[in-house]
Amino acid sequence: MLKHATKTQLAFLQNRFDALLASEAIPFSALTPSRVPKSEGVYVISAITNKVEIPYYVGRTRNLCQRLYTNHLMGSAAGARLKKHLVSSGECADMSAAKAFLREHCRVRWIEQCGHRERGAIEGYCTGLLFPKYGIYEEH
Repeated sequence: MLKHATKTQLAFLQNRFDALLASEAIPFSALTPSRVPKSEGVYVISAITNKVEIPYYVGRTRNLCQRLYTNHLMGSAAGARLKKHLVSSGECADMSAAKAFLREHCRVRWIEQCGHRERGAIEGYCTGLLFPKYGIYEEH
């Protein structure tokens, strides 16, 4: 019984991972509120460095538009974790430089997904496979 459930869950997670990677990558320079759904989902932000796409951040949210546009792109350090990490790591000098980095080098992909448990599982699975540069936190 448990073995079957595990195979089913892994198949679900792999399917959603594949869908995320196959989704359109939108450059932050072209990101507008009208391009992003207001629905629940999982997303990956990546940077293009020397023509190579590097995963920077994997996240989940109840509102993709608010999280990606309002928080990550336009938000302050409190709501924009990736920009905060870019500054604290020294990759960007300040929040303004981090915003410019997002616009010039980063793009985002997402999938819509209902259910907080499902989103959490997909986020964890994607994080484990992609191992993003930022977004993996120290244990408590």
